[in-house]
Amino acid sequence: MGKPWLTWTFSVLLGLATAEQPSAPRPVAAPMRSLPWGDLNFMQTTDTHGWHAGHLQEPQYSADWGDYISFAERIREQADRRGADLLLIDTGDRIEGNGLYDGSSPKGEFFYDIVKEQHIDVITMGNHELYQADAAAREYDLTVPNFEGRYLASNLDYVNPKTGEKIPMAQRFRKFTTKNRGIRVVAFGFLFNFNGNANNTVVQKVEDTIKEQWFQDAIREPCDLFLVIGHVTLDGPEYKALYAAIRDQNWDTPIQFFGGHSHIRSFAKYDSKAYALQAGRYFETIGWMSIQGIGSSPQDHGGELKKRGSMTFQRRYIDNNLFGYHYHTGLDEKTFPTEHGKNVSAMIRSARKALKLDHSFGCAPRDLWLSRAPYPSENSIFTWLETEVLPKVVKNDTRTNIPTLALTNTGTLRFDIFKGPFTKDTTYIISPFVSKFRYIKDVPYEAAKRILPLINNEDKVLSTTRLNAAYLAPPEQISIQEDVITPSPLSSSTDGKEPPLIPGYTTKDAFGTDGDDTIHSPISHYQVPNCIQVPLSFPISEQPEKVDVVFVDFIQPWILLALKYSGADYGVEDVDLYTQETLTELMAGWIGKNWGKDC
Repeated sequence: MGKPWLTWTFSVLLGLATAEQPSAPRPVAAPMRSLPWGDLNFMQTTDTHGWHAGHLQEPQYSADWGDYISFAERIREQADRRGADLLLIDTGDRIEGNGLYDGSSPKGEFFYDIVKEQHIDVITMGNHELYQADAAAREYDLTVPNFEGRYLASNLDYVNPKTGEKIPMAQRFRKFTTKNRGIRVVAFGFLFNFNGNANNTVVQKVEDTIKEQWFQDAIREPCDLFLVIGHVTLDGPEYKALYAAIRDQNWDTPIQFFGGHSHIRSFAKYDSKAYALQAGRYFETIGWMSIQGIGSSPQDHGGELKKRGSMTFQRRYIDNNLFGYHYHTGLDEKTFPTEHGKNVSAMIRSARKALKLDHSFGCAPRDLWLSRAPYPSENSIFTWLETEVLPKVVKNDTRTNIPTLALTNTGTLRFDIFKGPFTKDTTYIISPFVSKFRYIKDVPYEAAKRILPLINNEDKVLSTTRLNAAYLAPPEQISIQEDVITPSPLSSSTDGKEPPLIPGYTTKDAFGTDGDDTIHSPISHYQVPNCIQVPLSFPISEQPEKVDVVFVDFIQPWILLALKYSGADYGVEDVDLYTQETLTELMAGWIGKNWGKDC
């Protein structure tokens, strides 16, 4: 028998639901937990990275952006019937990581029109919107006006390309009143203390921003809730500083934080009326947060201090698939989709066709895992890259047969490779960045051989610098403290009366293990290093005196720092371009030559 809080759903067991994208797999039935409703409810997306067509090889995340629009519209209808409120949140990193964004030139040709179709109440930016100057310009020229009045940039400025003037990327904060319960909200939108942005943007440290007069005035506004959304990890110093600043002026006002960046499902409690939620990555998860008992202000209009009543904060992590959407709305494939949602799904189908994202370069002979397999191992994507791909693609005709150490960071690969067709879309899913190989020639080998161990040992290299090795590995590695297999809260059924569990999230957060809306069997997760290295053209019987050090351009600052620690002081003037092609292009070329077309 299931537990009292667990509901088994059979309304969609017979395969009646189908994802809107024709190449997506059919979602799989699973045991479900219901959504906890409150007076004020939120749905959050973060770190979607272009996955708005859904996961076309994973049924549990196979709904697309059009399905999410239908879901949001149906949940709003429920909120209206309940007399409750619903707000949609997005905390950035919408770009880079999927062919829907990366597969066009210029990037995002169809993407921005698709994203804007969702009514998002409060939205902000992530670091990926700012790495490239052209991406930052598109954010300012397209996304900000697409969400005018709802896009918040509390600590980000944009540099006008014509005048050089520094201006706010968007408005600093927003004050509004909710539709049904009249809850007064003061909202902010922050980015973590990021320093890898292009030169047409300026990120101000959060600790400096909270000292500015506009912020001090805003946190003195009378309201029922402070809403802080940001591309910030929930345990980061930025949110600690913001929490302290708001609490310094508002001892009893509820504060709801929404975070991002680390690609994990996460929840945090700062005090009895201040909580934070983070909804994962890659459009796998819709975060749900509810607050019950909110509405009364700590001060009435006469200024008399009043104590708030009891409040309840609850969360849920919603798997992004139609089975879950149907379950939470109580609808089926005929009654669930809205015309708006279906139209957006059609936009996505049209965009994918125009971009030829289903074009196959070859057929992957096996699954290759980012963190589900230990490194090194046959099923590790990094072992594959290290032993099969890099030795063949790292070439420069002017440096033939010169001993070389080739390095890349593990974070340059962003997702698993599944057995089967490796498509144009897959190339961007695996390696979305425009990283090219650069090099320093004739580096003393005694210094060069120390680069990898230094970069993979953060304490020695980075403890006194602004560089952070966490940027080098995949973001979700932050949550993997050791090689672990997360325990499942429920064993898979074998009696045929309940649907068997499929692998997926078994989240353990600050509130326990009951946050996931779908019960899964556990998935293993293993640590990977910050960087990997391949020696090329080395002499067989002896060590070389000097080597070329070749590396993807993103990790150049770490390479120079590690060499400096090794007694070889090189600067940017010593670095040259090694390959014209990006790592993504080189990898796609290798696959076309080495993996057969037939699956």
